[in-house]
Formats: sequence, C-alpha cells, structure tokens
Amino acid sequence: MERFFLYDEVDETKTRFVSFTGEHQRFDLALLHTNRYYGKMIVLNLQSSRFAIVGTDDLDEPGYIEHAFQLSEDEAAELREFLYETV
Repeated sequence: MERFFLYDEVDETKTRFVSFTGEHQRFDLALLHTNRYYGKMIVLNLQSSRFAIVGTDDLDEPGYIEHAFQLSEDEAAELREFLYETV
C-alpha cells in the first residue's frame, strides 16, 4: 500500500517545561510554541498524557479545559489561570 501524506513538515518550536501546584492538583506541563495552529500553543500534561491546542479563545470556551484535560471545574480553573498568563 502506498502511503499518502497530507503534510510532512518540520517546524522550529520553543518548548517550556513547567511544574506547579495549585490548591487541587499538581501540574507538570510542556508548552510548545510553534508557527502552526494560528499562534496557539500545544499544551501537554505530562502526568496524564493528555494534550490540547490552546489559545485565548479556547480558554474563554466554557468546558474546553475540563474536557481536554479531564479535569474537575476547580482543577481546570487553576490550569486556566496559569495558561492565561502564558498564552
């Protein structure tokens, strides 16, 4: 079978690794800044192996962080507050 690529590109990224604790949970994250995804960043939760493409509009979307990272409302509020500072 012949492989059909939709795209195969190399992109320079800037990666920030950050770990912090809130009142409800510890977060170990990798934040990937890239030219793809319209200026949004890729957020990887290294503890849960969950990730999402996140921009300010996504942080404003009710339930997005809760769903993407499978977090409670309180846990998501802590992550959302941090991400607002970094996006």
